[in-house]
Amino acid sequence: MKYLLPFLLSLALAVPAAAPAAQVKKPRAASVKAAKAKPAKPARTARRAKAAKKKPAPRKVDYQGEQVNFAEWKAVSDFADEVSLRHGFPRDELTALIRQIKYVDSAVQLVKPGPPGKPKNMNAVRALNIEPIRIRAGVRFWNDHAALLARAEREYGVPAEIIVGIIGIETVYGRDTGRFRVLDVLTTLAFAYPAAPNQASRMAFFRGELENALVLARQNGVDPLSLLGSFAGAIGMPQFMPGSVLAYGVDYDQDGAVDLRGSTADVVGSVANFLVKHGWQRTHSGALVIAANVSAGRAWSRFLDQGLEATFKLDELLAAGIAPASRPPADRLYGLVDLQNGAEATEYWLASDNFFAITKYNRSYYYAISVIELGRAVQRRRSR
Repeated sequence: MKYLLPFLLSLALAVPAAAPAAQVKKPRAASVKAAKAKPAKPARTARRAKAAKKKPAPRKVDYQGEQVNFAEWKAVSDFADEVSLRHGFPRDELTALIRQIKYVDSAVQLVKPGPPGKPKNMNAVRALNIEPIRIRAGVRFWNDHAALLARAEREYGVPAEIIVGIIGIETVYGRDTGRFRVLDVLTTLAFAYPAAPNQASRMAFFRGELENALVLARQNGVDPLSLLGSFAGAIGMPQFMPGSVLAYGVDYDQDGAVDLRGSTADVVGSVANFLVKHGWQRTHSGALVIAANVSAGRAWSRFLDQGLEATFKLDELLAAGIAPASRPPADRLYGLVDLQNGAEATEYWLASDNFFAITKYNRSYYYAISVIELGRAVQRRRSR
């Protein structure tokens, strides 16, 4: 995550909103520990197996957590009671697991907002993310998985360069997936989130994700404490929160499990599926954003800060003094995006519904522009 931290720190971005958790039937009492390994399916060819599914290298954690005995906290005990009832986890096993969870102060520090008044700077974000190392890694990733990306583009309608852009911005194609124990950071943030106006809602979000992580680990037959991720609990190459894995994860290699840590096929399919479920329109081809000039009269300012949806007709945007560099289709809806550049002039863009679908992955215009521009840069370098 170190390459994504500029978004989270310098831009003071929020953790993505909670994804709806998958519906999980209440099972009989089932162990919270790792399940026994399932019988393997017939192996594919060595080449396909190597390309589609790589075992992640063992990683060390990034911190020394503090043992605080969360099991003695009343709020944690109440949470464990509820989870045990909802999902059939044996209560004594949950208690034993919770006793192994550590408090992570660095996670608390990292979710705090950045200093007030610091100006955003899109060009600084570009310099950090649209750079030679990431572009070269993107070319290698695309070349190695061209058939897989083409399949996802065909089946979901999401262009390969957008999938490549997201995976590159998130983890540099799996290089930086995070080395925090997911249960440690989720428990810390669920029950010790720092004081803030949105503290209650954020704690509720992380409690939900902690529950989702327990369900996910049992569903995949892994030790919950083996899950590693970002300081906010995001998992794997595409940095899905546990609830997003349950809700949007795709077993794209059809091996019986969704694996966003070791299966490139599952990663690609899941990213494409996430975008489609958040409004991506396969029939809306063409530019996702178009650079625009704005008039001095500022009648257009009422279209700013109107959320993460394309809600305005082209004619009303043009009438307010917005002049796109090229004429987009008139039968679609758009939004006006402003990107600050520190002391330099602000950039304005006319944004499509597919642009806003990317913002559901990370709720930031700067993020979505970075995804688009990295994907384009990799595509250009690959075509040379």
